[in-house]
Amino acid sequence: MDNKYPWSFCSLGGVTRVKISSGEDIAHLGELDQKLWTVLSCPVDGLYFDKKTLNLLDTDKDGKIRVYEVVAAAEWITSVLKDKDLILKGSDTLPLAELNQGVEAGARLYNSARQILANLGKADAEEITLADSSDSVAIFAGTKFNGDGIVTPDSADDEAVKEAIAQTVALVGSKTDRSGAAGVDAELITAFYDALAAYVAWAEAKKADILPFGDDTEAALAAVEAVKAKIADYFLRCKLIAFNADAAGAVDVDVAKIASISAGDMTAEMGQIAEYPLARPNADGVLAFEGINPAWKGAFASLKALVLDKELKGKKGMTEDQWNAIVAKFDAFKAWAGSKAGASVESLGLEKAKELLKADKKEAVLALIEQDLALTDEANAIDEVDKLMHYYRYFFEFLNNYVILGAFYSPNDLAVFQAGKLYIDQRCLDLCINVADMGKHADMAGQSGMYILYCNCVSKSTGKTALIAAVLTDGDVDALRVGQNAVFYDRDGLDYDATVTKIVDNPVSVRQAFWSPYKKLARTISDRINKSAAEKDAKVTGDLTAKANTATLPADKEAAKAAPVENKFDIAKFAGIFAAIGLALGFVLSALAALFAHWYTPLIALLVLILVISGPSMFIAWLKLRKRNLGPVLNANGWAINSKIIVNIVFGATLTSLAKYPKIATKDDPYAPKKSPWPTIIIILLLLCGAFAGLYFTNNLKWMGIERKPKVEQVEAPAEAPAEAEAAEVVPEAE
Repeated sequence: MDNKYPWSFCSLGGVTRVKISSGEDIAHLGELDQKLWTVLSCPVDGLYFDKKTLNLLDTDKDGKIRVYEVVAAAEWITSVLKDKDLILKGSDTLPLAELNQGVEAGARLYNSARQILANLGKADAEEITLADSSDSVAIFAGTKFNGDGIVTPDSADDEAVKEAIAQTVALVGSKTDRSGAAGVDAELITAFYDALAAYVAWAEAKKADILPFGDDTEAALAAVEAVKAKIADYFLRCKLIAFNADAAGAVDVDVAKIASISAGDMTAEMGQIAEYPLARPNADGVLAFEGINPAWKGAFASLKALVLDKELKGKKGMTEDQWNAIVAKFDAFKAWAGSKAGASVESLGLEKAKELLKADKKEAVLALIEQDLALTDEANAIDEVDKLMHYYRYFFEFLNNYVILGAFYSPNDLAVFQAGKLYIDQRCLDLCINVADMGKHADMAGQSGMYILYCNCVSKSTGKTALIAAVLTDGDVDALRVGQNAVFYDRDGLDYDATVTKIVDNPVSVRQAFWSPYKKLARTISDRINKSAAEKDAKVTGDLTAKANTATLPADKEAAKAAPVENKFDIAKFAGIFAAIGLALGFVLSALAALFAHWYTPLIALLVLILVISGPSMFIAWLKLRKRNLGPVLNANGWAINSKIIVNIVFGATLTSLAKYPKIATKDDPYAPKKSPWPTIIIILLLLCGAFAGLYFTNNLKWMGIERKPKVEQVEAPAEAPAEAEAAEVVPEAE
């Protein structure tokens, strides 16, 4: 897309971004090429931002706010305001005169704002606030109808209609009206009257032929059900005895069982006694009404009074056929009871239900609901005023966290994804982000090039938990480790106990990279020394143990072990060793002579050595620190980041603050460690030795009587020279 609108640009975090600095910029967001947006979508959940504004922006309710939804909001709010630049102020108060009544939406918003103020008793006000538009309960508190399709008892003037609404709320259910009161809609009032009709029809279907025991039928059925299973068990035992008389002892109560519980309080054993047969079974298959198991005597007495005394009057027992005939008498009643309808209104009783059904105020309530729905457009316009006020207050702040991510780079603001602060190891980490999916973070966080501490956080006071990724951007990392405890404060100031669970290791600073090789060398040497000491300790211990074990050896073996081993002196071997040492010493002295030929050569050598050791580490760290990118971390949280979010060295230093202590005297501290003079003495001696060596090898100690003699090379004379010299000596001296 060609950007015909004259956009202005700025640099944020070393990346060029579009600058949103006027209402016109907001109005033309739809013309901005999506390739230039920093964010393409962000989640609604997990952000520290006004929740209602986020939900209003998410028009398709998919949990993500996308570019087209932001553009639609920008076009709408700039179209209904006269001065678009007011959006940049983020105020919660809007003068009504700033609403653009020249467009239909602006005129509707103006009228609705006036209606809100009138409902709140502020008819003469010339401005509306976010608090005014957000208080829907206060706005609709004095209204009978508010366009939501819900009516309350106060919506009706007729007492019978009020009662119908109230009974529906009490028995069937309710919905909350915009006024905050409980009310009903068309679905609920219809369900109420349907339940009334069903209940009355069911109740009137109860006739004498389905009530074998009259008004006591329900109680009689309950008595039958209470002992039905136990009676069936009794008759089965009787059948087993009739089948095999030898089974009588097995199916009857075992005297041994009774004996086992007879020593104590048997009332405490009623549970076990209840497991015994209802009565003593017999081959005749007759259940005598006397001799009932004590645990079942009460339930059986109720059955006898309600059923058996009426059906088997004068009888002292009953057979299985007689019992089955009694049970069958309840079939019609049970079928009727099982078909119960309108149970939700049963508590009214049949007469009250018939009264309400006869009055039939259903249509009257539905008419009220229709009257309420007629104001839907007006009520929705009132909701639009609330939407306008939320956008008016928060939209530019949202754009600053979406289009350019300027809030993240602002020294005075926090980005919507910053969750709070982590205090650990004498520093404060300001860049903490809630982790939505640890699996995605495990895959993507390493691509950020940042040092990240993952922490589980628990608030002991509220029980809340959080999983955060805290980014360390300054200081050293020597003391940080998994399992370390810290304290996390969220944006509301609530404190959490934090524990480091995972560390993504990356360079933190060039300074740290400089010292890293030396620290690694020191750790390696320390580990080697500790290992060597441990090995020597083990060897000494082993030798002592071995000597102790051999202390009782026979004298001849002991003498053989104690016999010294003859060492022969090899002069050729030692001559070779001394020659090698001499050569090495000569090489070292020659190297020192070359090194100290000039006063500045040792410094150059030292700098070269430092560069060789620390240079690669510092260079790699510098490259990584320049490319630290927060984008992968946000992507793992469900964002769609369209541009690099660089956390360079300068900006990173502002995201982690280190503890700074003033210099204080320790003379008043009796436990302060005493300073040893030896480190200073050793340093001075080394400096003096270095200075002496430098002066010596540059031949600058003549004033002290010390002069380094240069090496004289001997030149061999020609072969004829001695003869000539000898001849010269024998020539006689002329007289």
